[in-house]
Amino acid sequence: MGGRSSEHEVSLNSARSVIEGLDPDRYEVVPIEIPREGPWHLAAEQAAGIDVVFPVLHGPFGEDGAVQGVLELADTAYVGAGVTASGLCMDKDLFKSVMRDKGIPVARSLTVRSSEEAASPYGFPCVVKPARLGSSVGISVVREEADLAAAVDLALAHDEKILVEEFVEGVEVECSVLGNADPVASTPGEIVPLASDWYDYEAKYADGGMELVIPPRIADESTARVQELAVASFVASDCEGMARVDFFVRPDGEVVVNELNTIPGFTATSVYAKLFEASGIPYPQLLDRLVELALERRDRRASLRY
Repeated sequence: MGGRSSEHEVSLNSARSVIEGLDPDRYEVVPIEIPREGPWHLAAEQAAGIDVVFPVLHGPFGEDGAVQGVLELADTAYVGAGVTASGLCMDKDLFKSVMRDKGIPVARSLTVRSSEEAASPYGFPCVVKPARLGSSVGISVVREEADLAAAVDLALAHDEKILVEEFVEGVEVECSVLGNADPVASTPGEIVPLASDWYDYEAKYADGGMELVIPPRIADESTARVQELAVASFVASDCEGMARVDFFVRPDGEVVVNELNTIPGFTATSVYAKLFEASGIPYPQLLDRLVELALERRDRRASLRY
């Protein structure tokens, strides 16, 4: 928990909920806190005998495949996506390319690197975001051309590669996915920002910043399409364990994938857990299932020849 990214505090909150949610009669929990400076706080005697690692690290250096690579080298079972899927889904540019190749609809976007001139081919409003960050950090909704340069500078302060995206009018909907070989989608939920006019960092994490409406107020056909695309994007990006897939549903009912989060916010009141609770899987049972999936993957891959 913790980590070097700007989502450090979010990670600590998620991890505390996971620790509290794990049944003490079944699990012995060894917290490993990584401060913003980087070193791991773990006594040598604690490191021995760990059966499963539960990475609750949001953003770079935790959700992007870095920690997953260390765990692969250590031959240790861990919860969630592997190295490839973690890196892919963290990079919104590459993720969209794979989705397009697999025929999964995503919002139009232009990739801009720090040495290139940024413009919006989609008019205004548009969205400017870092390619490899989460929790809406560094993201701007740009409503006038005069504000584009400042939004680009903000995004480039967080990443050397950014996206300029079309602004998608419609309902923001999220769907949780759970599983390895046979993933299942939760009941989706509708995101209603209250702290601002779009789903920014404040709306996500401030008390009363957003309302989650379950089920979403969209047509049944669109709900079914959200669940279908949630599983399809999970499989297409080679995910395992868990993910939360974020969508826009346009006024005509068309469903567009926005992004996929391989380590979503994980408190008992976070969207990922609440959607599965509404689907009949309470938080402690959800944690049990994720640990089981981590062990299942480790045992399955043990038979592979390298």
